[in-house]
Amino acid sequence: MMRSVGTLTRADLAETINRKMGFSRAESLELVEAILTKMSDALAKGENVKISGFGSFVLRDKNERIGRNPKTGVEVPITPRRVMTFRASQLLKEQITKG
Repeated sequence: MMRSVGTLTRADLAETINRKMGFSRAESLELVEAILTKMSDALAKGENVKISGFGSFVLRDKNERIGRNPKTGVEVPITPRRVMTFRASQLLKEQITKG
């Protein structure tokens, strides 16, 4: 049976930093924002982001291709674009499957 799962937020991350590291709430949130900004900026520049023991955010450029409207069957061109995927580390996969 699947458990109901909540959502981890920036505020939750900041609260954990506040409790474990003793930074103020404002400093903790600033630290979370700085990390997320650094990751976002790297991805925007086309860099992959790897966090050891957690996983990797991997960018891939997809070429233009022909798709099909599933309702009508009409072929339509799909424009080239960059997509991002997340690949969990082996350690994270093991933690998740223990559930």
